[in-house]
Amino acid sequence: MDMESASSVVLQALTQATSQDTALLKPAEEQLRQWETQPGFYSVLLNIFNNHMLDVNVRWLAVLYFKNGIDRYWRRVAPNALSEDEKTSLRAGLITNFNEPVNQIATQIAVLIAKVARLDCPRQWPELIPILLESVKGQDGLQQHRALLTFYHVTKTLASKRLAQDKRLFQDLASGIYSFACSLWSHHTDCFLQQVLAVDQAHALSSLERTLLSLKVLRKLTVHGFQEPQQNMEVMGFLNAVFERLKQFLECSRQVDPDSPCREKLEKTIILYTKVLLDFLEVHPCAFIPLIQRSLEFAVSYVFTAAGDGLIFERFTVQCMNLIKTIVKNEAYKPCKNIEDSKPESLEAHKIKTAFFTHPTLTEIGRRLVSHYFLLTKEELAMWEEDPEGFAVEETGGDSWKYSLRPCTEVLFLDIFHNYSQTLTPVLLEMVLNLQGPSNVEDPVQLLMKDAVYNAVGLAAYELFDNIDFDQWFNNQLLGELQVSHHRYKLIRRRVIWLIGQWISVKFKSELRPLLYEVILNLMQDPDLVTCQFLFLNVSSPVDDFEFRTEQFLPYLESIFSLLFQLLQQVTECDTKMQVLHVISCVIERVNIQIRPYVGCLVQYLPLLWKQSEEHNMLRCAILTTLVHLVQGLGAESKNLYLFLLPVIQLSTDVSQPPHVYLLEDGLELWLVTLENSPAITPELLRIFQNMSALLEMSSENLRTCFQIVNAYIYLSATDFLQNYAEGLCRSFCNLLKDITNEGQVQVLKVVEVALKVSPVLGAHMFQPLLPSVFRGIVDGERYPVVMSTYLGIMGRVLLQNASFFSSLLTQMASEYNQEIGQLLGGVIEMWVDRMDNITQPERRKLSSLALLSLLPSDNSVVQEKFCGIINICVEALHDVMTEDSDTGTLKDCMLMSHFEEPKLTDDEEPPTEQDKRKKLLALEDPVHSVSLQQYVYEKLKAQQALMGDQGFGALMETVDTEIVRQLQEFLQGL
Repeated sequence: MDMESASSVVLQALTQATSQDTALLKPAEEQLRQWETQPGFYSVLLNIFNNHMLDVNVRWLAVLYFKNGIDRYWRRVAPNALSEDEKTSLRAGLITNFNEPVNQIATQIAVLIAKVARLDCPRQWPELIPILLESVKGQDGLQQHRALLTFYHVTKTLASKRLAQDKRLFQDLASGIYSFACSLWSHHTDCFLQQVLAVDQAHALSSLERTLLSLKVLRKLTVHGFQEPQQNMEVMGFLNAVFERLKQFLECSRQVDPDSPCREKLEKTIILYTKVLLDFLEVHPCAFIPLIQRSLEFAVSYVFTAAGDGLIFERFTVQCMNLIKTIVKNEAYKPCKNIEDSKPESLEAHKIKTAFFTHPTLTEIGRRLVSHYFLLTKEELAMWEEDPEGFAVEETGGDSWKYSLRPCTEVLFLDIFHNYSQTLTPVLLEMVLNLQGPSNVEDPVQLLMKDAVYNAVGLAAYELFDNIDFDQWFNNQLLGELQVSHHRYKLIRRRVIWLIGQWISVKFKSELRPLLYEVILNLMQDPDLVTCQFLFLNVSSPVDDFEFRTEQFLPYLESIFSLLFQLLQQVTECDTKMQVLHVISCVIERVNIQIRPYVGCLVQYLPLLWKQSEEHNMLRCAILTTLVHLVQGLGAESKNLYLFLLPVIQLSTDVSQPPHVYLLEDGLELWLVTLENSPAITPELLRIFQNMSALLEMSSENLRTCFQIVNAYIYLSATDFLQNYAEGLCRSFCNLLKDITNEGQVQVLKVVEVALKVSPVLGAHMFQPLLPSVFRGIVDGERYPVVMSTYLGIMGRVLLQNASFFSSLLTQMASEYNQEIGQLLGGVIEMWVDRMDNITQPERRKLSSLALLSLLPSDNSVVQEKFCGIINICVEALHDVMTEDSDTGTLKDCMLMSHFEEPKLTDDEEPPTEQDKRKKLLALEDPVHSVSLQQYVYEKLKAQQALMGDQGFGALMETVDTEIVRQLQEFLQGL
């Protein structure tokens, strides 16, 4: 690409590519895409974005194309890679000057330089760092800032490399430039502080920007640039200086106008200082030990004493709490149970923590966490009044809640309480004691305090197990609080319901459950939506835990379920609907078929909710989960939902539809339970299987569920299913078996085994292309036992239930192996006998015995040669299946099933699905469960004797070990 002629055409294309007119935009983008691999293209782009006279949008686009080109074509091994000569020229051009006037373009240039540095620095680009350092020292303000910006992005990128060799190179770089970076940071920091004192806002902002950038550089160098940073005096000196600088910056915040541009950047810098400490603590916990005392003193002083009044802001408080929490729970700072096994560093850190966290300090931290940080704020109370549902969503873990002060405070409380429960338990119990009895509704401070204390007791439920008699507290105090109906008492009613939800799986007598359900029903009339939501969301706690008794809950089921449905209709937030659906799912799952009389309204509403949630895939996931439990609860009656259910399954499992990314896993589960509970196949249900081919091609973590779905179709209607889909399924399975784990291979083979069990003739015909590989696996002695066991299970079905197909398969394989049919059969029997121990399931062991016995009677010399092995297998199987009949005292085959009985279920047992019933009926026809192995052995031996005569048969029996013969005679005694 000639530079002069190329510049104008590239410039024109870039200009058109910034146009809003698609007629100009599309051709320009296509032209630029074609030029990406042309030599000289990136040199032209460099000249364009370095020309400050050109349009900003054009220059911006040139930078982006250049940056994308680095990702695609800079590496030597990349297709259409840039030549080394052009790369050398480009590297030089990128660092010729640092005077970009537009901030956004300057940042993009810094990023692309860092991208090149990641690949080329220091080997192909040794001059980069020296030039950056020289430019940072310059007097020109713009050049200094742009060079510092680039220096930061290069440092950040090089620090992120994780190969050992790259780490060593970065450590070499860090040791060479650390002193300069420290002095640079110190200089800009001093300038900023002086300018703030002189009320020089304009220059102060400029110095603060440089302070922030130099601190970002130091953060990367300090955390990632030293293998043993505690041995470097400069590193430890910088870290100690962080505390002083933090104090200075916090004091500065008093003098900076809250609305000035400087304020936001000042807070960012303060947060960055805390990130330096937190990052260093995470990466180098042992090197941080000398800083533990000072860190705790600093954080506790600002967050839990008057020293922080008027200075701290929320993000800073969160960072300080994270610092305390990380030190408290750091495993490197905990001695082993056997002190002698502890590292000296752990003992030293533990000693420092123990000395700091004295009884008075812990008491003050505990009290202040509860009485100050746990209190609901005016803003939260106002939100409760103005947007109760939005408030409830935030309180139960909304997106903004996750990053706010409250969850951070609660986590710190839990960690400190867990580690210092002996000290903090009496403190919390005293706070509870001081709030006994109903609170004065006219005293908002007392109400807020009780809410905070109850919150603490709920969070620490497991720690307080031995210290609070919750049953007594529930009867004597909490029950009364729930019955106070005053509007202002809703704060406490909501918290008490939440508190019970926290304790119910920890310590709550089952005898009290009916009383709790009564209370829940009464509170459901509460007009306050927040209280109702907390109430409903905590219905799942008594329903979800291990002590739940269905019979206790059933008298309240209709009312609770009806009101849950009303709430589902009433709320508007997606998060709330998801939470209510979760509770509904829990209730349905627990009571199972008992839910049937009450789901009519829900069944009618869910299609509407599904339609309304078209843009909300997570809500649709919750609907799918509810449908799963609903189908399980309805059983065969779920067929009445097919008009809604089947299109939902169709959409959720169609990989050509974008929503499948969110819905697939739950959609597959719904598909499976729908099949399991279906009383009969329908054309629509059969048609959905068209989605399966693409799902099998994905080879995702959902493969196991896909195989279960295939099996469910076979159990439901083998003939219809296999005739429609076996050919395509066979192709998919053949492709899967080329590249799949042993476990995955077993799952594929189990589908074939199920098909043969349900329909031996049709199954063998439809899966014929797969059976030669099974035969080969047996002959070649498959090494993986579970795979071999499955091979033998499949071949056992074919041999026992479709002998003509086995004969044709044997003929086909004899030709492939270039062996006589008898010789190959002998090899198969020998391998079968040899690998019988691979089969662990009693059903398959009996099947193998029946299958090999089916070869008798036989005058085939090969079968007679292997007679001893066949008898050995049969005796082993007889040991597996023969048990003593308690009524007659005789031996009987324990696997025999003579008739199908509906099992008698307790309230807590799930009823059998339609598929369970189908399996039971199928078992009645399965030789494994319908043929007595004892009788079959006897009949086959008698037939062999009749064929060979007594003398010949006697000679044949002499090939069997005498002990085996004795055991065989015992089993056959009486026949």
